Amino acid sequence: MTSLPAGYRALVIGASGGIGEAMAAVIAADDTCGELLRLSRSADGLDVTSEESVSAAASAIAGEFHLIFCATGGLTIDGIGPEKSLRQISGEAMMKQFALNAVGTALVTKYFAAKLAKRERALMAFLSARVGSIGDNHLGGWISYRASKAALNQIVRTASIELARSHPESVLLSLHPGTVATTLSEKYSGNHARTEPEVSARNMLSVLDRASPAETGRFYAYDGQPIEW
Repeated sequence: MTSLPAGYRALVIGASGGIGEAMAAVIAADDTCGELLRLSRSADGLDVTSEESVSAAASAIAGEFHLIFCATGGLTIDGIGPEKSLRQISGEAMMKQFALNAVGTALVTKYFAAKLAKRERALMAFLSARVGSIGDNHLGGWISYRASKAALNQIVRTASIELARSHPESVLLSLHPGTVATTLSEKYSGNHARTEPEVSARNMLSVLDRASPAETGRFYAYDGQPIEW
């Protein structure tokens, strides 16, 4: 991360998942990174859908960070995958999608965005998905997942406006990682080529590295191309 100060501090939330684990590994291999912290449900008991859990995790960490990457999220929750039609909508399943993908993002932002460095360049990103784009939706289906990711994008956009007032050098982004070779995408990738998690992580870090404060709150793909809301 050439745009961050030498010896920068980084935090990966959701570091036990396919993309989160790869992201942490790539950052750890960066010689300019001074300290990397990892948080995850499996290792630390962090539940991003629980405000008490997120608050406790944030309170246990001191100091400022120059890079925070949140890799939490879910497509299939409790064995229920994305809907193919309106008939398959389940209110309970939809609420779980929103709890993890949207409310989880809001809680992480609430408790961790304030930990970004105030007087230096600082980056924070969340895993979104191209299917969360309303304007780019031409196929339908996947209603709960699409809507929860659209909500995530709105949360990041709104938070970026507020954070810019107190952290003028900060950049918050929603990032589409591509179709990555993880268990999340295994059943739904079809004939699409899947990118290795490490490659996706490097691509997203490159997008973050190039982003300026003027671009905060935007939605980008792994290749740096903007995605419409």
